[in-house]
Amino acid sequence: MKLLVVLSRVPFPLEKGDKLRAYHLVTRLAKHHDVYLFCLTDQRIAQEDIDHLRGICSHIEVVRLPRWRILIRLAKAAFSRLPFQVAYFHHGIAQRAIDKAMREFRPDHALCQLVRTTEYVRYYFTLPKTLDYMDTLSKGMERRTENGNFWTKPLLRAETRRLIAYENLMLDLFDRHAIISAQDRELLYHPARDRVAVIPNGVDTEFFSPRVTKKTHDLLFTGNMNYPPNIDSVLYLVQKVLPLVRKERPGTSLLISGVDPTPRVRELAKLDPLITVSGRVSDIRDSYAAAKVFAAPMQIGTGLQNKLLEAMAMRMPCVTSALANNAVGATPNESILIGDEPSDYANHILRLLGDEAERERVAASGYEFVRTHFDWGRNADALDQLITSAHSGPAPLTTV
Repeated sequence: MKLLVVLSRVPFPLEKGDKLRAYHLVTRLAKHHDVYLFCLTDQRIAQEDIDHLRGICSHIEVVRLPRWRILIRLAKAAFSRLPFQVAYFHHGIAQRAIDKAMREFRPDHALCQLVRTTEYVRYYFTLPKTLDYMDTLSKGMERRTENGNFWTKPLLRAETRRLIAYENLMLDLFDRHAIISAQDRELLYHPARDRVAVIPNGVDTEFFSPRVTKKTHDLLFTGNMNYPPNIDSVLYLVQKVLPLVRKERPGTSLLISGVDPTPRVRELAKLDPLITVSGRVSDIRDSYAAAKVFAAPMQIGTGLQNKLLEAMAMRMPCVTSALANNAVGATPNESILIGDEPSDYANHILRLLGDEAERERVAASGYEFVRTHFDWGRNADALDQLITSAHSGPAPLTTV
């Protein structure tokens, strides 16, 4: 099958969650289909990264969106019903490139990741289309609204309403739909959300595997550190949880590792000598291997936290929120430890730091859980079957 894949980012290198999902699924789809990979970007992309992807897909096109064009597009979106998240990525130069690819490649099917990209193919009514929502952007925006200030709340509320309407419209217009977790599917507002197949992420357990090395930090948090839910989580950890931990263990250290830390995140290391903000690292496994406990008290956001899967695959004991674990599905107090209040997180962390046997018990259980339940190959097969079903009959009810 000729498969057009439309992404809002170039899916390599693997430093963000949507890139990770796209890369692993597309890599496996490309073994069975003729894939035309169409990527948008607002940054310069290294030629070696494009060459890497060219070795996977038969065709690849990267369209760079200049920042000035993005600003003009966002200004115009203020007077339309289009969500700003969609307007940010939808531009005439990219639409013309898509239209050309349609004429020359003549795809049998289009796969879009996130509603950010759907505007490019929505008017190709006779072309079978699959939308990977990944997570529920409208609910994520709604949760961000709760923490917004006087100036941002009206804008966030308006964007939430736009996203709800747009997500519902795309569920009507696309033939097949996928999402990362049952929790996220239930957060969609469309009455026919049960038509959306649950296809979770996986974890590369050959790449992310246990290492025996010296521990230089007590706690670790990883992620894209300009992503609001990650910023909110690490501030919660530093400001509300860490002070309680340090009442009993004054020297407790924290490593914050991930790309693009905002000034607010970098400031944490300036104010506390026991906190390290690494920024981008050449190999994130070094960060996982350097700490005793993984702590991710996620308070907002949607989707499946890849950071938890990776940490468990590297045999780290993990402490997180029920919100984050609902998408993962690990057994509380066995494969993962769940907090609600700051004192819950602090007590879990103190017990793990003070008891090596307990660290090993939780780590071993989490390791077995993730190896059993999260496999990229199985999930890519489910997506392949979902896409293929659009050409042969009604949509299957898929939950991996």
